[in-house]
Amino acid sequence: MASWVRTRSLLPRRASRYAASPSTSPSRFYAAAAAFARSSSSLANKAKAGPPLEQAPATAAIAEDDDVPTSGISRPLSEILKELNKKIPEPLISTRVEGGVALKYVPWHFLNRILNVHAPEWSGEIRSIVYSADGSSVHVVYRITLYGTDAEIYREATGTAAADNTSYGDPVQKAEAMAFRRACARLGLGLHLYYEDAS
Repeated sequence: MASWVRTRSLLPRRASRYAASPSTSPSRFYAAAAAFARSSSSLANKAKAGPPLEQAPATAAIAEDDDVPTSGISRPLSEILKELNKKIPEPLISTRVEGGVALKYVPWHFLNRILNVHAPEWSGEIRSIVYSADGSSVHVVYRITLYGTDAEIYREATGTAAADNTSYGDPVQKAEAMAFRRACARLGLGLHLYYEDAS
């Protein structure tokens, strides 16, 4: 899909209003996210086994008001992309089975938080939602834009979901999440999972 880069001359002045030395490191976010993933998995397993949910341990929440590092503010775009191209820790990776094949993926909410950590001025938008002529599927185009002190860049990707899918979530949500993950991969975030699935 589309990609685009534009140099910026006014961003350093604008970004300086938000610049602050990070009070924590990104590793704190990854540790909290990993704990959340482990406890969520444990909670799901206990629920399947039969015990009441109230007896299960509380999940380790990643609170929005926690100190989140702002390492992406006032940095060149190349530095932001370098951070996003690093491998995602294994505890944040989930697996689903499609057509008898196990595929690894990162849930969209973890990708969202990773972008918040490394590129806090990122933006995302749905560019289009189109249903097929027979109404059997929906097609979503999603764009992610990153802003550095020297340039901004965007990537777009598509996602498609069956309209009659009866599992959790509606078709537009599923297609949007797929398009969002693919747009992240076009920026390098989680791209290594696609190489691993292909091998």
